[in-house]
Amino acid sequence: MSPNNSKRTIVILIADDDAEDRMLVKEALEESRLTNKMHFVENGEELMDYLHNRGRFSDKDKYPTPGLILLDLNMPKKDGREALKEIKADEHLRVIPVVVLTTSKAEEDILRTYDLGVSSFIAKPVTFSALVDVMRTLSKYWFEIVELPKP
Repeated sequence: MSPNNSKRTIVILIADDDAEDRMLVKEALEESRLTNKMHFVENGEELMDYLHNRGRFSDKDKYPTPGLILLDLNMPKKDGREALKEIKADEHLRVIPVVVLTTSKAEEDILRTYDLGVSSFIAKPVTFSALVDVMRTLSKYWFEIVELPKP
């Protein structure tokens, strides 16, 4: 399998409660020429349901294990910090890289998420062009440079 083929099979799971932010991240990833399949969840409970294939996410073929999770911290029901803690406590899920992509720039959030095992912490850029640049760099790093475990 060539690197390009394996690159396309990696699913990105994006957890963000803000519909506009989800749309902007999707458009920014597409603009950065990323061909990976993307799935979206709106809160930490949906994120955990997806990862455990529960409820509406029970079809494993339709909702495969992601190769990368983009996680917002401030979400309803179960916030990103709680979800991250659960992911990293689960022996099957903890190998999935989690990148926090949030509006928070609080030092406490940065320290706490790294302490919980986050792979990277990125403050959401304010402009769309800056978001495209971040997504381009993120996708190059995670899908061209880094070796990821097979889902």
